Amino acid sequence: MKACEGWRSRYFIELLAPKQDAVNLEQDLETFARKYRTILAEGHIVSLTDNPMGHLSFQATELIAELGLPVVPDQVLVHLNTCHTREGLDEVLTRARELGIRCLLVVTGDGSPRLPKLTPESLGVATNSVTSVELLGHIQRAYPDGFHCGVAFNPYEPPEHELEKLERKLGAGAQFVITQPLLRPEERVLALRRYGVPVILGAWMSRKLHLLSECVGYPIPEDTPYDPLATLRALRESCGECGLYLSVVNLEKQLPQIRELLK
Repeated sequence: MKACEGWRSRYFIELLAPKQDAVNLEQDLETFARKYRTILAEGHIVSLTDNPMGHLSFQATELIAELGLPVVPDQVLVHLNTCHTREGLDEVLTRARELGIRCLLVVTGDGSPRLPKLTPESLGVATNSVTSVELLGHIQRAYPDGFHCGVAFNPYEPPEHELEKLERKLGAGAQFVITQPLLRPEERVLALRRYGVPVILGAWMSRKLHLLSECVGYPIPEDTPYDPLATLRALRESCGECGLYLSVVNLEKQLPQIRELLK
């Protein structure tokens, strides 16, 4: 089964779900629905996060169902992390399948005292903890041929450590890789294509580099010269057959410009 195809002709555009303690929840839900529909209408892939940075947020599948949003199977990517109970995990996966969602990004997640955590016992695995590797393996066993699963790669981590983790993820059944946002093209990241799976390069679309520092877990000086659109252009020119994953996109201001880069 293939899903989220067309790596070069469309972007993955990340869309954050509203937080459960949002002050203006109704407005946030309306904004979420409008952005979701805009991304689909542009032909791109909407990428829906799962409690990013440990913030308790509404789950993507429940938002799609409650707001009556359309699902185009090759244009919806849902993140799924280990911050769930086994019962909650099964509910998400069952609902995703019922909605026609087939593309998942499986990650360990940031965690939070407010969030539960999958246990090895609940998944029937003999490990000390549950990471994206165990979660990916569970999905492959419980839903064979049900989902097209990808994993994350953090180029800010020590290379040997991160490559070893990636190889374990691929061994567990990962079918594509999405990198954390890059500030420039990097050959060691482009070299991930040697593993024979699609590689999607992350592009940070904001000048607020302190937010990127929080995201990747490593300090990035705020005064680092950075032009999001120039970086996106450079990544596109260098990435060959890789796809591009856009984080922190200002749809109103940046959509016309990123649309132009696809021509």
